[in-house]
Formats: sequence, structure tokens, C-alpha cells
Amino acid sequence: MRGSSRAAVAEGRQSFETALTTGDPAVLADELFAVTGLLDDNAALRRNVADPSREGKERADLVTRLLHGKLSNETVGVVSVLVSQRWAQDRDLTDTIERFGVEALLKGAEASGSLDQVEDELFRFERLVDGNPELRDALGNRQGDAAGKADLVSSLLQGKARPETVRLARQAVLAPRGRRFDRTLEAYLDIAAERRQQLTAVVTTAVDLTQEQRTRLAGALQQIYSKPVQLQIVHDEDVIGGIRVQIGDEVVDGTVLRRLDEAKRHLAG
Repeated sequence: MRGSSRAAVAEGRQSFETALTTGDPAVLADELFAVTGLLDDNAALRRNVADPSREGKERADLVTRLLHGKLSNETVGVVSVLVSQRWAQDRDLTDTIERFGVEALLKGAEASGSLDQVEDELFRFERLVDGNPELRDALGNRQGDAAGKADLVSSLLQGKARPETVRLARQAVLAPRGRRFDRTLEAYLDIAAERRQQLTAVVTTAVDLTQEQRTRLAGALQQIYSKPVQLQIVHDEDVIGGIRVQIGDEVVDGTVLRRLDEAKRHLAG
């Protein structure tokens, strides 16, 4: 985001954090997702509420009239503050409303002490879908029925995952907003990591790591990156031995397979 949008997010965050303390995070999330969908589906309304040539109060009043009595006071207040700000582009506004919806669900999970579980479940579900071509096609088909895909997600996760996990996974297929399913879940996980001011490391290994090994690895990565690091472990028998660590776009590959490949290239050369 460019400068004006970053400043707008900062202004809106204060109202959002207040709403989290006075309202129900799950309700706030659902309503913010609904507003995101409304603006995504109505280009004229989206342009009007993000139009920098109109006074901020005028835009806020428009949203208040539109949403009053239909959504909670907390949600109306957050959205009114957001639309009254100056945005570099209207997509930044809808991205922020969606982000706050995700954060509201994560806040609810944090309050119940289950945030780690939600993050792990989202990660595991994304890996499950990625490893199943039939399921990946069913959820990733842009021509498919969104409600049907959401029902499929519920059938796979209901009773097996936290409500916040189910809601976020359903949202990923109900409103992908031009993203692939896996990219949407990754975006949600990035939001969780940013809210906790930590990084997420995807660790690929042939065998499970002991708790001591996980603690040592997380500690070593924290020293390197100067931030707490959450480990997401992926088992892959093809790795043979060693580990592969990916944080964002950075990859540290110490697997036996990688070293064998390097040896083969060296001999071939």
C-alpha cells in the first residue's frame, strides 16, 4: 500500500480494536466479510465510498445510512471510519475491511486460547487440499458454485476443527477475491503471524521433530530474524533426511535429497 492507504489503515485500526473489546468478534468478522462482499460486487458504491474528491464525512454518512439497522453498531462504526479516510486506490479499502474481518476471528480464537490450533488447522487443511488433485480442483474451480464449495469445506472440517478455522476456510471459497484457494489461506495465515508479530517457518522433514528439536530450531531462527518464529511441520518421505525451512520467500535447504541433486549436477558437469 502507498502512504495514504497506510495512514488510513492506522486510523481505522483504533476504531477496529475498540470494536473488538465491545462487540462479539465472530459477529464483527461476519459483518466485515459481508461489507467486503458488498463493495466487491458493487463497483459504483465502492468508487463512491473511496472517492478522494468527496469529503470524508460525506462518505461516512453514506455508509452509515446504508448499513444502519442492518449491521451492529461496532461494524458500522469501523466501516464509517475506514471510508472517511483517504485511500490510494479503492482496492486498499476492501482489502483492509477483509483483513479486519480475518483479525476479528483470530482475536476470538486468541481469547479462547486456541489461536495456535486455528493456525495449525488452516495450514493442515491447505496442505490436504494441495495434496488431493480432485479436492483441489473442486475448491479451486472458479466456475463452480461458491455455496456448494463452502458446504464441501464444512463437511470436511465440521466437528474436526475450531469454528474459526471452518469460518475462514469457508470464506476462502465464498469470496476468493481473485486468489487461488491456497493463496487465500496463506494470506490469512500471514495476517495471523503479523498480528502476533511473529514469522511462520514451513519446515519440511522426512521424520517428525521432537519437542526439543522444535524448540532449538525456533530459537535459532528467532536469533536470525529477531522475531518469534512459529513452526509448521510438513512430512515428506522424499526428503530422505535433513530439513528444508522456508520463511516467506527465503529458503534454507539442508536436505539429503538436495545434496544428492547437487552432487549429480556436479558429476554431470
